[in-house]
Amino acid sequence: MTWLFWSILSAAFAGATAILAKLGVKGVDSNLATAVRTTVVLLFAWTVAIAGGTTSTLSQMPRNTWLYLALSGLATGLSWLCYFRALQLGEATKVAPIDKLSVVFVLVFAALFLGERLTWKTGIGGALIAAGAVVLAWK
Repeated sequence: MTWLFWSILSAAFAGATAILAKLGVKGVDSNLATAVRTTVVLLFAWTVAIAGGTTSTLSQMPRNTWLYLALSGLATGLSWLCYFRALQLGEATKVAPIDKLSVVFVLVFAALFLGERLTWKTGIGGALIAAGAVVLAWK
């Protein structure tokens, strides 16, 4: 199976996440809701890793891998806290498109930090994503 298959599946699950999260934050503090969700993700991720037999290489991971994964985890946590608060305050159909502006940030960050090329196609695509997010979130 290709990266495209997994990417589409990821998008479908992310879409379901937005709806389920919006239902889940109703009448609950958004930080508490994020903590519950994160606990479920933590347990699920460790179950998958243990079942896959990949935990034996844990002690062999390089230090910089630990650092980048820890920073990624912090960024994820901050993103989720902000996302759940936004869902609590706004409509899912407006919050989710703005959240997808992360694609535009990835394009810029990948060029700056990973040396990936920004082409006219990525520029146009990023602009269309940004324009689409604004149109969808517009009141």
